Amino acid sequence: MPQDSSRRPLPATGAAAAPWAASRALSADEPRVAQARRLQRGGTPPGLQRVAALAARLLDVPSGRVSLLSDVQHLAGAAGPQPPAGEDGPEPLAQWLCTQTAAAGAPLAIADTRADERVAHLPSVTSGVVGSYLGAPLSAGDGRVVGAVCVFQPSPRAWSEQDVLLLEQVAEEASAHLELAAISGEYRRSRTLLEVAVQAAGIGTFELEPAGGRLVWDEQMHALFGVRPQDPVEDLDRAVGRVHPDDQAQARADVDAALRSGVYASAYRVLLPGGSTRWLEGRGRVLGGADGEPARLVGAVHDVSAQRQVTQRVAAALEAMAVGYVVVDAAWRTVYANAEAERITGQRREQLLGRSLWEVFPRAVGTVFEEHYRRAVHSGRPEVFEAHYPEPLDVWVEVRAVPEGEGLALYFLDITARKRAQQAAEAAAARAELLAAVTAELTATLDGEQAVARLAKLVVPALGDWCVITLVEDDAAVSTPASARATREEHLRRGLRDVGWWHRDERLRPLVQEYAAHRLEELTESAFVWRALRQSRPVPIPDATRAITAVLRPGGRVRPVLAELAPASAAVFPLRGRGRTVGLMTVFAGPDRAPTSVEELTTAGEVAARAGLALDSTRLYRQQRDLAEGLQRSLLSEPPEPDHGQVVVRYAPAAEAAQVGGDWYDAFMQPAGATVLVIGDVIGHDTQAAAAMSQVRTVVRTLGALEDASPAQVLARADRAMANLQITTTATAIVARLEQSLDERERGVTRMRWSNAGHPPAMVVNPDGAVLALAGVHADLLLGVLPDTERKDSEVVLDRGSTVVLYTDGLVERRDQPLQEGLERLQEVLEDLAAEDTDLDTLVDRLLQEMLPPDPEDDVAVVAVRLHRQDRPRPAEAGPHRVPPHVPPEPDAPVARPRADGPATPGPAPC
Repeated sequence: MPQDSSRRPLPATGAAAAPWAASRALSADEPRVAQARRLQRGGTPPGLQRVAALAARLLDVPSGRVSLLSDVQHLAGAAGPQPPAGEDGPEPLAQWLCTQTAAAGAPLAIADTRADERVAHLPSVTSGVVGSYLGAPLSAGDGRVVGAVCVFQPSPRAWSEQDVLLLEQVAEEASAHLELAAISGEYRRSRTLLEVAVQAAGIGTFELEPAGGRLVWDEQMHALFGVRPQDPVEDLDRAVGRVHPDDQAQARADVDAALRSGVYASAYRVLLPGGSTRWLEGRGRVLGGADGEPARLVGAVHDVSAQRQVTQRVAAALEAMAVGYVVVDAAWRTVYANAEAERITGQRREQLLGRSLWEVFPRAVGTVFEEHYRRAVHSGRPEVFEAHYPEPLDVWVEVRAVPEGEGLALYFLDITARKRAQQAAEAAAARAELLAAVTAELTATLDGEQAVARLAKLVVPALGDWCVITLVEDDAAVSTPASARATREEHLRRGLRDVGWWHRDERLRPLVQEYAAHRLEELTESAFVWRALRQSRPVPIPDATRAITAVLRPGGRVRPVLAELAPASAAVFPLRGRGRTVGLMTVFAGPDRAPTSVEELTTAGEVAARAGLALDSTRLYRQQRDLAEGLQRSLLSEPPEPDHGQVVVRYAPAAEAAQVGGDWYDAFMQPAGATVLVIGDVIGHDTQAAAAMSQVRTVVRTLGALEDASPAQVLARADRAMANLQITTTATAIVARLEQSLDERERGVTRMRWSNAGHPPAMVVNPDGAVLALAGVHADLLLGVLPDTERKDSEVVLDRGSTVVLYTDGLVERRDQPLQEGLERLQEVLEDLAAEDTDLDTLVDRLLQEMLPPDPEDDVAVVAVRLHRQDRPRPAEAGPHRVPPHVPPEPDAPVARPRADGPATPGPAPC
C-alpha cells in the first residue's frame, strides 16, 4: 500500500477543494447521515474511549480518535493529545481528516501531513498535533460509512500494511460498540411502551351454586351491573337478564362451558340505567363437592369498557411493537400471539393458537425457558431472562414471563442483533488482546525460538483446540530453484523440528506431546507441511483426521495417537520473515468446535506473520552475535606458557549486549624472556568500544613485545602513540612484568613490576592462602588523557606458589554496589577458593561463578598467573611450555634489565 495516499482516490480536484468536496459528498448522503444520527442517539459507549486508547497503544502513537460523521463531526472517543476544538460545539466536516477517510470508504494513510497539499492547510495539521495520520472507515450495521477511527502523531511516520490491517480490526470493534449501544437504546424504549400499556382495573366477586342457580354478589358487582345494593340478584337468570340481549346467549354458554371444564372466562355487555352499556370481563373456577360434581362457581369481574374502547388501538399497538407477545392459559395452550411473535417464532398465528407451548416449541423443554416459565407460574412473580433458542429458529430473545391468572403472558424481545454485535465486539477485543499478547511475548526476549515455542499456549483456545509449532533451521530456511525441489525438501526435512505444542484439554496434552515428538519423521512426501513450505501460504486441511492419516507412513507411532486426538479440521500457517519461511504453525479444531471463521483465519495469519518476523529477527541477531563474538575472540589471543608459570585467561560478555565490548586481557613474553601480563578496559560497551579496544591493545602489545621495556615505559609510550595515531578513546590498564634474577631463582621468589593507569588493583593469593590487594601504590592517569603523563613502576616480591589475578571492573562493580564493597567481596571469595587448593583453571571459573550475577551488566576480562615451584618438575596443568622460539627452556645467564629512564642494563632471567 502506498505510504502517503489512500487506497481509493479522494473526491477532490485540488489541495483546498478536497476537504470541502468530501464534506459535501458526506452531507448529501441522507441515508448515511440518518444512520450516523441513529448511532449518536444511542449515546457514547464508554468502551470507545478504550478503543481509542487501544488503537494508539497497538500502533505505538500518542493519539487515537473515534469520530461519528453526520452533517457535523461528533467525537465519540479520544486518547492522547487532540487538535484544538472549536468553541461552537461539533466541528464542521471539512476541518478534519476523518472526513476524507469516510468519503473514500477505505483506509487513508498520510506519512507527512504538512507535505500533503490536500490536508496541509487543515487546523489539525497547522496546529502541529497531526504530523502523520492513519484512518480507517467506521461502518454501521447496514454497511454505510458513518465515521472513522484514526491514530496520529506530531512527527511524520511511514505506515505499513500491518498497521492498516490492525487499525481496520480496531474499527470493527468500535462499530460493534456503537451498534450495540444503539440497539440497546431502541430496546429500552420499546419495553417502556409495553409496560405503560398494561393496566389494572377494579374487581367484583361472585359465587354461583349450579344446582339451584343461586347467585351471590358483592357490592362491586352491584355497581358494575348498575344495580342498587338493596336490590337482590338471587339467581343466574336475573343476572343474565341484565346482560345485553345480543350477549345473553354467549354469557350463559360460558357458564355451561365452565361447569364442564372447570374454568370460567367470559366477556359481555350489561345494560345500565339510562340505556348505556358497559363491557365486563369475568374469570373464575369451578369447585367440586363431596360427590365430585360441580358445587360452586366462584369468580371475579372487572370493568373493561375503557379497554374495549381502545381495543383496536391497543391491538394495533401490540401488532406494531417490536416485542413479541404470547399469552398461554393454565394448560399451556396459546390463546394469543401478535405479529412480532409470528416473526420471531417463524410460525403463523393459526399454527400457534390452541396448541400446547411445549408442542409448538419442543426444544424449550428442559431448558431455561421451561425453568423460568414454571417458576413464574408457581411463585406468581415475573421472571426476566435472556436465552438462545437453537435451530431452526437460531434466535436470541429477552423474555419477560408475567403470571396472568392461571396462565402466563410472555413478552419476547428479539436481541439477536444486539447479541451478535456484542459477540462481535467481544471477538474483536479478544483478537486484539491476542495480538497484543503475542507481540508482548515475542518482544520480551532476544531468544525468538523460545518465545515462538510458547506461541502454542497463546493461540489455544482462541484460534483452535490444539497447536504445534515447527521451526525451520537457519540453514534450511533458504530459497531454492524449482529444479532442485527434491533436494530442498530433503534438506528441509532434516532442518525441521517441532519446538512447541499445547492442547486446551490437560488430559490430551501427553498425546499431543507424543504426536509432536514423532510426526515429522513419519510424514510422507505429500504431507501438508511440505505443501505449506513450497507455497509459502496457509494450507487448510478439512476432514483433518482422515487427510493427515493418509500422509503418514503406515505402521508408525503417530497414526494411533492422531486417531485419539481426532481433529475435525486443521490449517498450516507458514511463519514468514523478510521473504523467508522460518517456521510453521499448525492449528487443529476439535470435533465440538465450530468451523474456523474468516476473522479467526485472518488473526491466525497475523499471529504467524508476527512470529515469523520475530524468528527472522532472532536469526539476524544470532548471526550478528556470532560474528561479533568471533571478532572478539580473534582479538583475545592464547597466552604463552613460560617456564613453571601457568597463565589462564577468561572473557565473559555482558548478557544483553552484542557480546563485544571494551575489556581485554593479554599475556606475552619480551625478548629477554620475562612474562608480561596486561588487563585493560576501554570506556564504553558496544562495537565501537571493541574497535577502540583493538587499537589500544595492539599499541600496548606491540610496544611491550618489541623490547624489554618496563611496564611504566610501555604505558608512557602507548600514551604518546595514541596521541600520534589520533586514537581519541580513553582506557584503564595494568601492565605487569614477572622477572627473576638467578639469585631470586635460587631463593624461590619472583619479582613483579607493574604500572597502573587508573585500573582496579591486582590481587595476589599467597601460598598460605592470604590475599593481598596491590592498592597501596598510587594509580596514574588513564591512557589517552595526557600524552606526557609520567608513569611509575611499582614492584613486589612473590613467593613461588603465589597466584596473581588481574581483572576488569565488571567483576567487582555494580549499579547497586560501591566499588569498595566489590573489592572486599573479591578478597573473601579468593580466600575461600585458596582454602580449597584448586587448580588455576578451576579457581578462575569458580571466581566468575561466585562474583557474577545471572545476567551480567558489563563485560569481564580476567588474566591470572600461578608461579609454580621451580625445584620440582613443571606440573602438567601448566601446559606444554609454549614460548617464543628465542626463549631458552631454562635460564642459565643474566639478561638485560630495562631502566625506566634509559637503555637496557643486565637484569633478570626469564620467568
